[in-house]
Formats: sequence, C-alpha cells, structure tokens
Amino acid sequence: MADSTAHTTHPKAQSVSPILRFIPLVETVRTYKRDDLSGDLIAGLIVAIMLIPQGMAYALLAGLPPQQGLYASMLPLLLYGLLGTSRYLAVGPVAIVSLLTASSVGALAAEGSGEYITLALTLAFLVAVIQTAMGFLRVGFLVNFLSHPVLVGFSAAAAIVIGFSQVKSLLGISIERSEHFYEQVLEVGRHLPQTNFITLALGVAGILILLYFKNGLAAQLQRWNIPKAWALPITKTAPLLIVVFGTLLVMLFNLNEGASVGVVGDVPAGLPPITLPSFSFETWRKLLTTALAISFVGYMESISVAKSLASRGREKVEPNQELIALGVANFGAAFTGGYPVTGGFSRSLVNYAAGARTTLASIITAILIGLSVVLLTPLFYFIPKTILAAIIIVAVAGLIDLKTVRRVWKYDKRDAAALITTFIAVLAIGIENGILVGAALSLILFIWRTSDPHVAILGKLPRSNFYRNVQRHNVQTWPEIALVRIDASLYFANTKLLEQTISETVADQPKLQHLVLVGTAINDVDFSALEALEGILHSLHANDIQLHLAAFKGPVLDKLKMCGFTDHIGVNNIHLTTHDAMQTLGYV
Repeated sequence: MADSTAHTTHPKAQSVSPILRFIPLVETVRTYKRDDLSGDLIAGLIVAIMLIPQGMAYALLAGLPPQQGLYASMLPLLLYGLLGTSRYLAVGPVAIVSLLTASSVGALAAEGSGEYITLALTLAFLVAVIQTAMGFLRVGFLVNFLSHPVLVGFSAAAAIVIGFSQVKSLLGISIERSEHFYEQVLEVGRHLPQTNFITLALGVAGILILLYFKNGLAAQLQRWNIPKAWALPITKTAPLLIVVFGTLLVMLFNLNEGASVGVVGDVPAGLPPITLPSFSFETWRKLLTTALAISFVGYMESISVAKSLASRGREKVEPNQELIALGVANFGAAFTGGYPVTGGFSRSLVNYAAGARTTLASIITAILIGLSVVLLTPLFYFIPKTILAAIIIVAVAGLIDLKTVRRVWKYDKRDAAALITTFIAVLAIGIENGILVGAALSLILFIWRTSDPHVAILGKLPRSNFYRNVQRHNVQTWPEIALVRIDASLYFANTKLLEQTISETVADQPKLQHLVLVGTAINDVDFSALEALEGILHSLHANDIQLHLAAFKGPVLDKLKMCGFTDHIGVNNIHLTTHDAMQTLGYV
C-alpha cells in the first residue's frame, strides 16, 4: 500500500530561491530519504511496463508511427518529474488526446506523411504555450467552465469514437479515415466481408485477457492472499503480457505473412531525434481550436487525478504549477518527436499503488523507456496491431461512466440535458466541435442558474436568534418589516430578478416601513447590480421605506463603501447580522 506519510513536494519560498520555486524536484532531492528509493524504483518500473505498449498503441490511434508514442514518454516525463507537484501523476500519451490529435491533424494532412508528423509536433508546441502561459498567468480556474456532466458526456462519446476507430485493426481490414463517426460506421459495415479471422481471434483473445485482469484477477489474487500493494500492479501488467504473447505467436507461426496479420513493423532504435514544430501562423490558426481543447481537457484530467491521489497521501498539489509542468512537458514532446501529453488516470493509480514516493518515479519511468527504445526495438517489429487495438478498446471502455449518467439524470435534468447534448454533438459533428458545444453549454447553464437564484422571505424562529424561509418553517413575521435573502452573488444577469422581488414584496406588504436585504450568500456585486441597488434605494425612499443591509461580507461592503453606496444608505442601516438589524429596529 502506498505510504500515507505526508511529503512536501513543492519548495517553500523561505528555503529556496525564487527561481527554484518553479523546480519542486530541488526540494524533493534536498529532503530525499533512502527509504523512498525502493518505492520510486518499483513504481517507475511498473509504470514503464504499462506505458511501453500503451504509448505505441496511442501513437497509432493518433495516426503516428508507434515510436512517437515512446518518444512522448521520455523527455516529457523527465520534465514533469522536475517541475510537477504531484508525486503520483504519470504523464504521457492518453486516449482522448490521441484522438483529438488524429481528428485535427488528419483533416490537414495525409496520415503517415512528414507534414502529418510536423503538425502533431506543432500541436504539442501550441498546447505547451497555452498551458505554460495559463500557469504563469495563474488562470487555471478557467478550466472550471467545463462542468463535470459535460465532461462525462464528452468522455463517453470520445470513448465510443476511439473504440470504433480501432475496429479496423481488430478486424484486420483497411478503410479510409473518415471525418465523422457515422461515416466510420458505414465504412466498417461495407468492409465486414473482408474480415481477417486470425487477426480478429488474436484481438478478441487480447480483450478477454485484459478484461479478466481488470475485473476478475483482483478477486483471485485476494483469495490467494496476495498483498494489496502487489495486487493492483499485477492486474495492470496485462497489456505487456498480451503484447509479449501476441508477438511470440506472430513470430513463431509467421502470421504476418502467412495470415496477413498486421504488425507494427520497423521501429527505429535509439533515443528520439531533435525535432522542430512549424512556426507558420496559418498552421497555428488551423490547430488552435484543438490545442485549446487538449489544453483544457488534458489539464482537467491531470489535475482531477492529481488531487484525488494527493488527498489519499495527505498532500496537496499546486494547480498553476501543474499547468506549467504539463506545458513544459509538452515543449519536450514538441522538440523530441512526440505529440501532446497529459496525466493518465490508470497509470497514475498504478504509480500510487506501487508506492511512488516522489516525482523521481516519473524520471525513472522515462529512463527505463529510453533504455527500451535503445535496446529492445527489434522485438517491436512483430507486435500485432490488433493487440494494440485491444489495449485501446479496453482502456477507453472505462470512460463510459453510466453510473454518473444515471445520477446526473436523477439529480438535475438541466445537467443531464447538457451531458446528452455534448455526447450527441461529439458523435455528430466531431471531437473538437463537440467539446466547444460542451463548453458553451456549461457557460449557458451557469448563467441560467445564477440569473434565477433562490430568493427567500425570512421570519424569526420562535425562541431563537435564527431567521429562516417563511415557506419552510413556522416563523414570526411583521407587516412593517420584510427580510429578503437572495442566494447568489449579484451581477448583470440577475438584477432584474432582484428588482422584481423587491417590487413584489413592497406590493404584498402595504404597511412596509423597513426592507432588510440579507447578504449571507452574496459574494460579489458587479456594476450593473450596484446600479440596480441604487434604483431600489431611490424607489423605496419614494415610498417612505428604509433599505437595510444585514450580514453582508466585508469585501462586498468595502466595494459598496468605495463607490459611496453605503453613505446613501446610512451607517445605522448596515447591520452585522439579521438579528442585529431586528434588535436595532426594536422588534426583538
């Protein structure tokens, strides 16, 4: 089991120079313990075992040569290990980013061409620029505008698109790349009679083994009393095992020639070359939408995984530093023959379970993959593509989260509508446009909710100093006083609701003399809302009604004071709590 002892993985300003504050590994090395090394070595080895077949599989999914998946798993991991604040996050190629790469680059260049590879490098470069800039500008909060239901819908649709894109390799057929999902379905249907059943058998066997390791082996290991610290890493070795066995079958029975089983082919030996992305502004313009989508979606996946695992280890991660680390990792990918990378959930979970103690585990993984590329590439030639397709299909199946879909549907139909709309949009109009639709829906839902917040008229609970909604509790009220609480910050979208609520309250209480606006839920007041408050104040004064503010937060009052609004109300009409207001007015 992973050690739960808290480790500081980011330097403190008082102990490290300002420049080194951006290099958390410096503090890690300074406080490194000998006991940490075994955990980092084991975790680095196990993640490398997972990442080698996954890297090649995801590169093929991205329409790139398999070695580019390995190249994207070396320098980017080293750089993240240097700059990242999560000791568990395992950076590298992932399925959704690979599909986004394929869908955008495939629309601009022929798969396998030099231009295609250059565009993939350029995409990694743009992602690097965006994420690094967001980190230094400390605007990581922008990713919050993609709501969780939208991401669930996007991930589920992306999983279907990714999985179906591998059907051609699973069946051993050759089809043209299609821009839309329905075109892929039709193409596969037309080529079904050409299915290579030896290829299909290998792929299906791989899927069954992967599913057993994923769902059944853990229980078996538990019955055999295998420690939990080893059980999870063992269940994650399935990709390597099926690659080894599939490769041996192809080699021993000459299946690549005798049965036309597709294989990876020659993989260049040696460390990655130095590469350059395109610096054409026209190319950047064409790739910008996808770069933004990868930057946001990749970061959200990474930070959610990092925070989840950090909470288990009683640690914390720094979101903006994570953006910088991921951005710099993508710079590494762009200049060493890779393509966009981010943190992967399954590999990070294995990294945690295997006992990673620091980000040195990520560096060890990178070194081991580098040694594999230098020494083992001749063995990669006979890896069946259908086995790599099986790895991808099983990996992305977990992205279809039906449990969350049911919960969202039960909890909030508006969120469910956004989820379903995003899901359909991704399948109908493509990955990039689908995520844009999802982002727009997230913003629309936010404005919709905050433009129509809950508003309560309050009364006093008997024999207490508490004030609650008159529609929910048996409370005391007075015809001369109205206590109005609006449960949202005040901004341009809900000012009309505030004005309408005050107007209706005045009309419903003809003897009204004091209206108390309760601000316990108000965190901000924008200029439009300020003007609305000024209008409400004048309207109430015209009707001989006093406006009071109660329980407003200090920063909000500071803004109202700065613009002179509190002077118009009068200091005697501003109260610390609702009960203070009632005491001042002499009603309690």
